[in-house]
Amino acid sequence: MMDSVEIRFCGSGGQGLILAARILSAALVAQGKNVAQSQSYEPVSRGGQSRSDLVISDGEADFPLGRRLDYLLILDEAAAQASDGMISDDTVVLADFDLVQTLPDDVGRMIHLPFTQTAHRLGNKRVANIVALGALATASGICDKDGLLRQVKAMTPAKFARLNIEAFEAGTAMA
Repeated sequence: MMDSVEIRFCGSGGQGLILAARILSAALVAQGKNVAQSQSYEPVSRGGQSRSDLVISDGEADFPLGRRLDYLLILDEAAAQASDGMISDDTVVLADFDLVQTLPDDVGRMIHLPFTQTAHRLGNKRVANIVALGALATASGICDKDGLLRQVKAMTPAKFARLNIEAFEAGTAMA
């Protein structure tokens, strides 16, 4: 039983953060959780800041914006400080090792992992979001991994199914 959990995915446009948040949201709803999701992005197709917040609860999740983050996933330097003031010494931060150099202070646990490098090694840097999603799922324990993998398969293009499965498994293994 949980009170509520707040997660923020942040980075830059084109990294698939909103898709990753939607996949996690769908998996949590399938497990009977209540989820409020919000998203924000700058009006440029690639490179502008992008974020998505999830508020997860067994009861009502009636406010879609994170206020005090339990988990923060950062995939780009452009968003490295976008969540200052929302993190605490209880927050778990997962950040891309290659793309994020400015790390938040006063966090409970800092996990600096090679999401983009791993995606590139798998053959397509665009699956860094799925690598990171696998790592977040493992680090947080918030979601059943099999249910989450089912949503990854269902919500990503079929022609990239094998690549997304490999990306997800690589993320779970690295966390």
